[in-house]
Order: sequence, then structure tokens, then C-alpha cells
Amino acid sequence: MTLRILVVGAGIAGLAAARALRLAGFRPDVVEELPATMLPGAGIYLPGNALRALRQLGLDAPLRPLGDLIFRQVFLDSRGRELFEMDVAGLWAGVGESRALSRADLQQVLLTSVGGEVRYDTAVRGLEVFDRTAKVEFGDGAVAEYDLVVGADGRRSTIRAKAGLGGAAAPTGQIVYRSVVTGGPALSDWTALLGRRSSFVAMPMGGRKLYFHADETAPDAPNPDDPIARVRELFGGFGGPAPAILTALEKVQVARTDEVVLERWSQGPVVLVGDAAHATAPTLAQGAAMSFEDAVVLGEELRKLPDDIPAVLRAYEDRRRPRCIEVRDRTRERDRTRDVPPALRDPMLRRRGLRIFADHYRGLVQPA
Repeated sequence: MTLRILVVGAGIAGLAAARALRLAGFRPDVVEELPATMLPGAGIYLPGNALRALRQLGLDAPLRPLGDLIFRQVFLDSRGRELFEMDVAGLWAGVGESRALSRADLQQVLLTSVGGEVRYDTAVRGLEVFDRTAKVEFGDGAVAEYDLVVGADGRRSTIRAKAGLGGAAAPTGQIVYRSVVTGGPALSDWTALLGRRSSFVAMPMGGRKLYFHADETAPDAPNPDDPIARVRELFGGFGGPAPAILTALEKVQVARTDEVVLERWSQGPVVLVGDAAHATAPTLAQGAAMSFEDAVVLGEELRKLPDDIPAVLRAYEDRRRPRCIEVRDRTRERDRTRDVPPALRDPMLRRRGLRIFADHYRGLVQPA
């Protein structure tokens, strides 16, 4: 059966969905509001379940030369003293390797996997949803009808709003800082230093570069005018690898994190995937993994019942919602743990941190 399918958004979630749909035998249109020249910056950490989903999408081979494998996560207090460490390779044994790499490299792998067929500079201006079809008006005035519209346009999803599936994302109160560091200290592990309502994370991402990710809980503070100065102010007293990384910083991206919590993910033939449906704070590094798993499950369900889109979308949401709720709940739990005053938190983490933090991933070891 030939289905007219539109994927809105050519980031991680959209390209993964388009790849899964192609593997299921369909040729979706893919549109992206931004220009092709807008490449994602910084890096990304993909845990084992993300790599399993990429393997299901046939994309594990092109990723192997990219980035750096992560075998261990080391948690330190703000002075650089060890709290506990986690055997990441053991945790994800039989599931998939964990890898840190450039977001731009990941984007290129995904783009190549869909044949590069993306219409950039193409916004969705209008959306009319009927029982079995959706009429889409694009920014250039063109209009087309589709049997399935996949909203993969992120936390601030236009499709979510236009389909009446929910309003704006809810702020978590976190400010996140990201950078790629060249010339920093030699790190072989994913390494986190936990401060007072803040964390400082760095990991090797290949090419003698480090991916740096830090955050602070500051719900009422404005975004800093000078992110590098703010990061150095926040973490200037930290020990371990922090001083050398702070010295090597050249550019820092700053963003606020938010959550998306919806009563339902579809309306007629319109469905949301990735952050558009279930964004969380990035604490567990599960954003990309959940997007990849969404893509795999949507492709599987569409292959089973290509002539019954409502049944496909019900089955997709039934399979995915409990897992995404679990990730959201574990993310909130970890953030609450991080925000406990260090005098109470650090002794507790030395005793029980490994069990607590490893348990956050236990439910993700099984396939989606």
C-alpha cells in the first residue's frame, strides 16, 4: 500500500523516523523549517539502548568510526574526590555500546540514511486534521494532503500546537551549558563533578576532544550574557579535571531545559515523536535514545497494519508511553538527588550511589 507520509523536522527524531519508515517500505516527505546550513553544535552521549535502536535502524556500522566509546562513568564531589563509579559496559552488556560523539557527525549519518532528501527552509504554516487525512499548508503557500503526519519538530513543536495536542513545554528550572573542548585534560571516562544544585560533566568524544556539559538549577535567573564567564564563576572552585577544562573553554552554548507532558500523542493521522511528545531534562542522556526507539516502534507498527493508521498510532503510543514516563520519572528522581545539599548527598552517594543510579537504567535494558 502506498501511503502519503510527511515528517516535520529533520533533527535527530525526524531523520530517525524517516529512516524507520523507509525500512518499512515507505517514502516519506521530510521538511525542515531551518536552512541546511544550520548544523547542530556540541556533542552528544548515547547510552547502550540508543545504540541498540540505531542497530535496529541499520545505522550502527557508520557510527563505529565516530567519537569515543564510554566504558565507565565516574562521579566525583566538587573537590574531585570519588563518590562512586559505574561500569557502563557491564550495565549495557548485550544491549549496545555507549558512545560520545559530535552531534554534527550523528546528524550526517542520519541524513545519509534517508538519502539526504530533506526540503529545508520549509515551514508548516497550516494544518487541518480530519479522520483519515491531514491537509498541510507550507510556508511557500503549497498545500498537500497526507495519510500520516509525523511531528518531530522538538520541544517547541509547531505540529503539537496546530494539532491541538498540547501547549508550551514546561520549564524545569535548569540552565544547561555545552561546549566541545580542544586541548583539555586527557580523560578516558565520562566524568561528573556534583556541586550545590549544579553538575559539571566531561567525556572523551574522539579526536582528542572533550564534550563538556554542565547545568545549574536557577529557575528565576536570566540567561547569562557571558556564558563562559558564568561557567567559570559557577565551577571555578571545583577540583579534578575542572580547572583544566575551564581554562580550555572557547565557546559555550546556553539553553534552558523543559518538559513536555501530554495526555495523548496523536490526533487523527497526526502523531508526535521524540521531544515533541515527551521531552525531559537531559540528566539521563535519554533524549536521542527515546527518539530512536520511537522511530523503531512506529516503523514496526506501521509495517503490521499499513491500512489502519488509527490502530498503528494507538499501538505505537501504548508501547512507548510507559517507557517514556519511566524515563521522565527517573530523570526527576536523579535531579532531586543532585539538588540535595552536598553535606547530606555526598555521603549517601558514596554508600548507595551505584545502586541508585544504575537502577535508573535497569528498565531500559529490555528492548522497547
